[in-house]
Amino acid sequence: MELLQLICYTFIFLLSRMLVLHAVSWEEWWTYDGISGPAFWGLINPEWSLCNKGRRQSPVNLEPQRLLFDPNLRPMHIDKHRISGIISNTGHSVIFTAGNDTVANYDGMQTPVNISGGPLSYRYRFREIHIHYGLNDQFGSEHSVEGYTFPAEIQIFGYNSQLYANFSDALNRAQGIVGISILLQLGDLSNPELRMLTDQLDRIRYGGDEAFVKRLSIRGLLPDTDHYMTYDGSTTAPACHETVTWVVLNKPIYITKQQLHALRRLMQGSPDHPKAPLGNNYRPPQPLLHRPIRTNIDFKATKTNGKTACPTMYREVYYKATSWKQN
Repeated sequence: MELLQLICYTFIFLLSRMLVLHAVSWEEWWTYDGISGPAFWGLINPEWSLCNKGRRQSPVNLEPQRLLFDPNLRPMHIDKHRISGIISNTGHSVIFTAGNDTVANYDGMQTPVNISGGPLSYRYRFREIHIHYGLNDQFGSEHSVEGYTFPAEIQIFGYNSQLYANFSDALNRAQGIVGISILLQLGDLSNPELRMLTDQLDRIRYGGDEAFVKRLSIRGLLPDTDHYMTYDGSTTAPACHETVTWVVLNKPIYITKQQLHALRRLMQGSPDHPKAPLGNNYRPPQPLLHRPIRTNIDFKATKTNGKTACPTMYREVYYKATSWKQN
């Protein structure tokens, strides 16, 4: 095993030197498996060292017994109005990016969608949505609940528009980014806003493909709950910036087998060189270390059939309290 690790480290060192000498884009050299996968991101590029050495990395496994009730946590707020933008196959993920709000785009001028409330002290502006999913139903989400993973996860990202000029600037700055995690459960009927995204998947079959999405409701993607868990973490892809306030909503939305099948047909490469399927694009859970995970679920105040429920996470956390129907 030590010899294999030495070979891997030597290869990565030589690869990094080659990339520096030939000025090749780093984005082409990281993946979700093998010697360019998550365990090696921090070695491929010195600027990604946080991926291996950081102390506030994401995603994490949410352990019910470690949640701390915080009575000061407010409900999250996302503007209701719809927004247009581009959905693309990046070769790493499926990403929806908001259209430019300062110049005319496909749908004309549009008002930015703001995110506020919850654990946030500032107003954040919606920037993009990432979709992570597995090639089978047992894996796919980045965040997990007591070791249980979901088939897929939607992550809504915004940047601190009160302190920083744009998303790129905020990525490197304190309290720069908010990430809202929505876990996806297999079901017979999909969230309608999610359908607006998956309806475009045939048009982004290969890496680099993109399509226009008109009038998507970001708020409409959210499940019907005000309950969530929150912690300080990082982006889940290189360079693993530790500037993200994560909000994991305490209820999933539904995705159908047909939608998952459409996602699993996407490829990383071009039509001539399709490479591997795009799925399994999730980073494994990272050590929580000494970070607290706060929640606005008041266990003591929750009642079942008129009686105060036992304040255990098995009863109170939505994912543990519901027996999901497996289709």
